[in-house]
Amino acid sequence: MPLILLDKLQAIENQQGRVRNAERWGPRTLDLDMLLYGNRQSQNPRLILPHPGLFERAFVLYPLSECAPDLVLPDGQSVYDLMQRCPAQGLCRVD
Repeated sequence: MPLILLDKLQAIENQQGRVRNAERWGPRTLDLDMLLYGNRQSQNPRLILPHPGLFERAFVLYPLSECAPDLVLPDGQSVYDLMQRCPAQGLCRVD
């Protein structure tokens, strides 16, 4: 099931003009990432779950903690604890 969702996300990116090239982390029109899929863990070549950047990216952790403040990841770490170790430098809340 997670790969079906990944296919759907990539179809949306493609419909919006996303072009995939060899440059990793380069500029792009749209980037939809799957962070979690329930408590599933995956090391599939196409999909790693939880998303490997989830643990260190403030721009992911802070909004995720607002949506699900009590969320515990499949490895037992809480989003709240991860957020406490990840400074909010440069983040600006937009209401």
